[in-house]
Parts: sequence; structure tokens; C-alpha cells
Amino acid sequence: MKILFFGDSITDAFRNRDHQVYHYYAKLGSGYVNQVASELLFEDPTKYEVFNLGISGNRSVDLYARVSRDVWAYEPDVVSILVGVNDVWHKQSGNGIEIERYRQIYKMLIEDTIKNLPNAKIMILEPFILEGTETITKKDWIFEDVYKYASVAKEVANEFNLTFVPLQSVFNEKIKKYDAKYYSVDGVHPTLSGATVIAKEWIKAFKKDIEK
Repeated sequence: MKILFFGDSITDAFRNRDHQVYHYYAKLGSGYVNQVASELLFEDPTKYEVFNLGISGNRSVDLYARVSRDVWAYEPDVVSILVGVNDVWHKQSGNGIEIERYRQIYKMLIEDTIKNLPNAKIMILEPFILEGTETITKKDWIFEDVYKYASVAKEVANEFNLTFVPLQSVFNEKIKKYDAKYYSVDGVHPTLSGATVIAKEWIKAFKKDIEK
């Protein structure tokens, strides 16, 4: 089973760009993708191929621009997508993506992927945000916006009957017990604990919906 992760810096997580080193752990980055792969390959190193095609800074439009090269060309059995926080974040530089365009682009991304990979299973991960060094000063707008974009991601998943992996509510439960800094220092990029939360929720959804 070939599994491909597609997204921004949360997925990228400083992955090694050398496409000749598939089995080298650094190729998968230091985030949740590496943890997912570690668990799956521990179960059976012959059953899964895992690819990380996240690129730091990407928005929904950037994913759509490269989906042919970085997703369809790999012919994966499973496509996992996490995108949205940069669509919001980049508004402060005038390069954000308005929510209706985000919805349209996301739907196009899914529609075209289904056409090109009719047998592939698609998983949509929920964009999330926490209080951190980079988000606390923007709290008056960024939290509300990310929540709205997360709702759109869920709408798209429901419209196409895809697996949706909730993350915001899970993090919200975690930070009732532990400070948010243990899951993300800046409020966007996960720590090791934060990446583990994502990985565990991904695997739970994968086992329930994809490998059922």
C-alpha cells in the first residue's frame, strides 16, 4: 500500500529532499508523517510505502498547482491532505487565500484527484491552531479564521464522503491538562508531543476507515 502525505510545513517537517533515499528516515521529516510511518512499518515493513510531499509555506493554491507532479504521478493508494493554516496566516502579508476561494480550490483538488486516482482513498486532516509565541498577538482574528477554514475542510470531506481527521478538538482537550507550549511553541508547528497527537489521530482514522 502506497501512502502519500501532502501539505505544508506541518507535514514537511524538514524532510530530506533526496528522492533516492526512500527508506532513509530523514526523507519523511521529523513530524507526524515519520511517526505514522514508524508505526505502520513496525507492523509490516513490506506492506507499506510512505511518501512525504509536504512543502513549507504551502497554501491550498500551491497544493493544487503541484498535485499532478507530487501526487498523481506517484499513483498512491492513500492520499492524506493537511492544508489551511497558511491560507489564513499569509493574509497578514497580503498573500492569503479568502475562504470561498479556499473552498473552491479544495473541492477542485479533490475532484481532480478522484478523476485521476479513482481507486485512491483520500483523508483530510483538520487545520488547527494553538496559543503560542506567534499566534497570541493575532488572537483577535487568527483563531476565528482558522476555525472557519477547518469547518470548510470538514465540509469538503463530507461532500465527497472522505475520511476526516479531527485535530482541533483533540488539542483543545490536551491543553486542558497541559500548557499549549508542550504541543506547539509558536502555535502552528507541532512539537514532538504535538506531532504524536496528529499521528495517533491519523492512525486511528486510517485503521477505522481505510483498513477496515
